[in-house]
Amino acid sequence: MLARELKASFAFAERQFNLIKRYINWEIVDIFYTIINTMTIGLIGIQSEGKTGNLILYLVIGALLWSFLSVVFHEVSESVSWERWEGTIEYTFMAPIHRLTHLGGMCLYAIGYGAIRTIIVLVAVKLFFGLNLTGANLLAGLAVLAASSLSFIGMGLMAAVLPLMSPEKGSQATHIIQGFILLISGVYYEVEALPSWLQPLSRFSPATYTLRAARAALLDGAGLSQLAPELLRLTCIGLALIPVGLYIFSLGERYAMRTGKLTRSG
Repeated sequence: MLARELKASFAFAERQFNLIKRYINWEIVDIFYTIINTMTIGLIGIQSEGKTGNLILYLVIGALLWSFLSVVFHEVSESVSWERWEGTIEYTFMAPIHRLTHLGGMCLYAIGYGAIRTIIVLVAVKLFFGLNLTGANLLAGLAVLAASSLSFIGMGLMAAVLPLMSPEKGSQATHIIQGFILLISGVYYEVEALPSWLQPLSRFSPATYTLRAARAALLDGAGLSQLAPELLRLTCIGLALIPVGLYIFSLGERYAMRTGKLTRSG
């Protein structure tokens, strides 16, 4: 039974990767834009310092992590919109599978796709700037990414209910949420740079702890033992948000089916 559900989840992930093949030109454009955007942010660091250094790596780390986390959040939260766009939403939601199987496959795809994109951008940026990562603890950095993925999957599941509730405005609302997380999490600056009334909100963003831990690993070479409190925090947040996200999504699904919003036309 479990093997069958896992196989079905991987089938959903495979379907999403097949969609990438279908729209490969747009994917290439999107990755190219991400690379250029990350390089541009790094060049700001060069201008500020007058030479390559920690500021460049600080900014690049923020850009890379945000690229990964935003992809995970976006792909999960936009899964309903994709179903509407492809005209498969009715069939998928009426299929005899558990919703956890369906959404689990989308989450697997989001993590895999985000990781591939991040590696491509990292290689391009490293070659462009000649960054020295010899002192970075890459294993600890990967552990931070894995732990933070859980939190963004949970938030993505919560945001995915918005296109169910409002086919016209739900997708726009998910982008607003994503932008607000970017603002308060200290992606390109320390949280202390925010206005005093905004700083407390950064504590509610998993990205804040992700960036802090990842920069400690990649800039200062912090190991897993040193990052254990942050990793535990991120894991606990993720394990709490995922079931909450699934519950909220199930409520939205029942509402959409009851009110007739679960249609291809929206």
